[in-house]
Amino acid sequence: MRLTVVLLLIALSVVSLFVGVAEVRVSTLWSDPEALRLLAISRGPRTIAVVITGGALAICGAILQMLVRNRFVEPMTAGTGQGAALGILLVTLFAPDAPILAKMAMASFTALATSAGFLAIVQRLPPTQPLLVPLVGLIYGAIIGACVTFVAFQADLLQYIQIWMNGEFSGILQGRYELLWVAAAVGALSYLAADQFAIVGMGRTVSVSLGLNYTQVVVLGLLSISIVTALTVVTVGMIPFVGLVVPNIVSRLAGDNLRLTLPMTAMSGAILVLASDIVGRLVRYPYEIPVGSVFGILGAVVFLWLLYAPRRHAQ
Repeated sequence: MRLTVVLLLIALSVVSLFVGVAEVRVSTLWSDPEALRLLAISRGPRTIAVVITGGALAICGAILQMLVRNRFVEPMTAGTGQGAALGILLVTLFAPDAPILAKMAMASFTALATSAGFLAIVQRLPPTQPLLVPLVGLIYGAIIGACVTFVAFQADLLQYIQIWMNGEFSGILQGRYELLWVAAAVGALSYLAADQFAIVGMGRTVSVSLGLNYTQVVVLGLLSISIVTALTVVTVGMIPFVGLVVPNIVSRLAGDNLRLTLPMTAMSGAILVLASDIVGRLVRYPYEIPVGSVFGILGAVVFLWLLYAPRRHAQ
């Protein structure tokens, strides 16, 4: 199964390189310097950005689900993505000439704050009502998003804010996506703590009894989620449901061992986002539909199916 996922990811990556308004043919690739230049400046960076974004967001979704002990949440619908957008908005309002690293730092800080707020709210919810967690997350994220939109409207930045609220890759070029490599590094480092995140998913009491520093691992998880989400929002915008759909699909197919499933989760996230990006480029060719819209439709359908699908066994 893992080999199939790897081959599918490679195949879609190759297809992504040759899909677009400017025609590039394999037969004339090495004899056409302009085609090679297009691949190096635009198509290649775009494909890399899509793969990193999909994989990193899927990993963050799996980690967040362990932290809150609920399978129906993910960063982009639980306030983290909206918090990152809030940070970028604050920098734009009060320090418009700030470098991209300042925007990233502020977005990470506000994303961390909103993630911590969501976690604090979740801990007060009754454990016998698991569906309250995603519903509260949606409401919490919507409130933060509404505040961001209101402030942007008052500051005449409404059109600008839409870039952050709906993810798309059409503006990705060489020199404009490299921050995503930091997100890839954070996702890779999260794998080293996969066992600790899995133990945290058993609850505070079990974690402490097993000798785990519960607070430290939770802070590490929130920090990883916040950094990846902030980098994604700063670079390509919000892509909802990736962190919700992918971990649940992988969990149903390969089980709940986070150490074993995290690599497959990352590759599956990359595959689904890459497929959505290709579909967005082809549906209204030569125009594009943002990948956030394509995956939002797909994710909403899968989310409803996950909510109402019968469980295979009692929890």
